[in-house]
Amino acid sequence: KDLQAVAEKALKEGVDFYKADKGGIGVIDASTGEILAIANYPTFDPNNPFATDDKSKRNTAVTDVFEPGSTSKVMTMASVIEEGGANAGTQYTVENRISRGGTSFKDYVDHPTLRLTLAGVLAKSSNIGTIMASESIGEKKLYEYLQKFGIGQSTGMNFPGESGGKLPDINNENEWSDTTFPTLAFGQGLSVNAVQTTSVFATIANDGVRMLPRLIAGYSNTEGVYEPTMIDEGVRVVSPETAKTVREMLEGVVSEDGTAKNMQIPGYRVGGKTGTANRYDEATGGYSGYTSSFIGMAPAEKPALVMSVSIHNPKTSTYGSVVAGPVFKKVMTYALAHKKVPPSTTKPPKLPVEW
Repeated sequence: KDLQAVAEKALKEGVDFYKADKGGIGVIDASTGEILAIANYPTFDPNNPFATDDKSKRNTAVTDVFEPGSTSKVMTMASVIEEGGANAGTQYTVENRISRGGTSFKDYVDHPTLRLTLAGVLAKSSNIGTIMASESIGEKKLYEYLQKFGIGQSTGMNFPGESGGKLPDINNENEWSDTTFPTLAFGQGLSVNAVQTTSVFATIANDGVRMLPRLIAGYSNTEGVYEPTMIDEGVRVVSPETAKTVREMLEGVVSEDGTAKNMQIPGYRVGGKTGTANRYDEATGGYSGYTSSFIGMAPAEKPALVMSVSIHNPKTSTYGSVVAGPVFKKVMTYALAHKKVPPSTTKPPKLPVEW
């Protein structure tokens, strides 16, 4: 209850400060898939349920979907490494633009030609570098791994009104165009709910095994005896070695070389990923505004907790590290202490970012 209250308060402060439409937080136990906290804002007072509109009464963390943007790159990186298409040190020459399928793709900001390793591509959140890396395994393999990570499927929580999100069908020419593959590689063109995207990072945290998110810890049977719900055995998505490499690359994101150097928590190794995605507006049928997010785990060497923060349509900034990052840091710092997670005893590896 304390963790839930802290999450709700921090989320409200973040949404209000950046004048956003709404936001969500999910906190998951990395090894079991147990949901420790799930918060949405705006929300409603159950003591006065008629004071707010019906939309505020939904558990939007499972009912509403959004395009994840750069947080989705963790799936691309894991897929490429697992299939042997590249490793953390593979070198890429990243120009300011790249043409695929008749469309010119770019990174979030213009830049001179960069020479980045795969770890650097993730640390700098390069769309172009991610597209180049994904091409080492091809669209069919990437599609298979997105399915393995649970994209476009129910989480298995059986929560009323849950949306499974959307993954374009590679066998449907009306859904899969010449630009679908490069776009999916960096996290646009697919949609997820907040629990799904937290679960993706939990899979990496859990040495590559995807656990079904677990909402109910247990229940009392007809005789009043408490019975815990069964913990899913899980499904292996990538090898422990691949998961470990990706975790180390995620630590590079919060290093001085990455896009989220302000996400470090004293005493703990932290890994995570920022995201700024174009936001699909159902009312207009097109993109309008952004979803800013940060998803991370700690301690990165053996994660106990995974947390996602998504803030939708912020008005005064769009960077995931700026908008969602402070909420993550505040709640994760509290959660680690609340769960009595021991501090890290080792230092993060220093993976090369440039060559």
